[in-house]
Amino acid sequence: MLPPQAFLERLKDFGQEHTLGRWKELNEVERDELICELEAVDLPRVSRIARKTLQRDSLRNPVPLAEASVSCIEERTAQERERWWGLGLKAISEGKLAVLLLSGGQGTRLGSNDPKGCINIGLPSGKSLFQLQAERILRIQKLASNRAGSGRLVMIPWYIMTSPFTDTATRQFFEAKKYFGLEAQQVIFFQQGTLPCVTKEGKIIMESACKISRAPDGNGGVYAALKTSGHLEDMAKRGIHYVDCFSVDNALVRVADPLFLGYCIDRNVSCAAKAVKKLYPQERVGVFVRRAKNGPVAVLEYSELDPALASSVNQETGRLNFKWSNICMQMYSLEFLAAVTDELEQDSIYHVAEKTIPSADGPVQGIKLEQYIFDAFPYAPSVAIFEVVREEEFAPVKNASGVDSPESARLLLLRLHMRWVVAAGGFILHSVPLHLTGVEVSPLISYAGENLEEICHGRSFHVPCEIR
Repeated sequence: MLPPQAFLERLKDFGQEHTLGRWKELNEVERDELICELEAVDLPRVSRIARKTLQRDSLRNPVPLAEASVSCIEERTAQERERWWGLGLKAISEGKLAVLLLSGGQGTRLGSNDPKGCINIGLPSGKSLFQLQAERILRIQKLASNRAGSGRLVMIPWYIMTSPFTDTATRQFFEAKKYFGLEAQQVIFFQQGTLPCVTKEGKIIMESACKISRAPDGNGGVYAALKTSGHLEDMAKRGIHYVDCFSVDNALVRVADPLFLGYCIDRNVSCAAKAVKKLYPQERVGVFVRRAKNGPVAVLEYSELDPALASSVNQETGRLNFKWSNICMQMYSLEFLAAVTDELEQDSIYHVAEKTIPSADGPVQGIKLEQYIFDAFPYAPSVAIFEVVREEEFAPVKNASGVDSPESARLLLLRLHMRWVVAAGGFILHSVPLHLTGVEVSPLISYAGENLEEICHGRSFHVPCEIR
């Protein structure tokens, strides 16, 4: 039995007829499965994305951001920070903020097949990344409810983007943990899309004789996923004006940060991002750049930035030219989110991730087509870069050991919280070296070091321990 002629001709139109190469070897059930697989592929879209991505030149002459274009939190007065915090908390108390979590990745580099958010980084409390984030939301809700007064309870919607590989496990984890004290209806799950893996010639790779090899479309797939899932409309119906977006693998991420929100409201920007200074030229982080002098703000991944440029130094300041690191913490206006989704889809802005991909013919060198969350920045009418203190807000969990590991993230969090306790008048007792331990403060009692004087002043804490 031959494949349907019209179906074969359509595949030929897009150079994908090789996907039927083992048709004669398949039984009737497998042939039906293969046809269903191929019919589910939007061939014009995949062809357009692959063609544009493979032909796209990298940004050859990026321009460093001017020092004056970055707002540094440490250089702001206490009055300014308090004003931003008040502006943000007021907006939250009025129900104008939603939180958006990028959680499509598995912890394979960490030695686990569980979603990254399920990982326990070894804190005294044993809390997972998901629980730390949920409890920070609970704390901000309490502060916002107190501000709202009249006994009104503020509820911040939490939209969580999973992938086909993490969705079921993530949902089950939240259900088993009773949503960490949040209301079930305020936690909204949705899946990012996938795209076929292709060769360097744009040919779809077959995982088996009757199944296409697919991969998630990157964390930038959140824009299309929000639209197709109907959650952009849902946000509008809820009265949301601002969306705080972040990645799951940061143990210190300040979820629903009122200060950051207040800064964005004050600056009246459609898009803002937090940044920290690079530690060294080869640090594996993307950097903020301009596409041209006075051009739009963009981000170059560390793999896309020429090593010579990465190491180049400003002769006047002695600092790296490209030093502002992107740490995947963004704030958007809902109006901008709704507009940028269509623009990104029309322009088919994707990136090439070269990988060894399992196929019906054994492992092959192929390409995963991915969008990145920062691909939206050049489309924003206004972008603000907000430098924060690395030791207070950035503890990535990416590797099983060493740099950016659960151990390094745990120590960063414990040291930060220990500084909070000392600043509140507490004393630290220890029987192991302090650089190996510290104090954990529950997010339920303190979001950023506040509210600790009554608990800590004049008291001693033997580390490691949890204050809750």
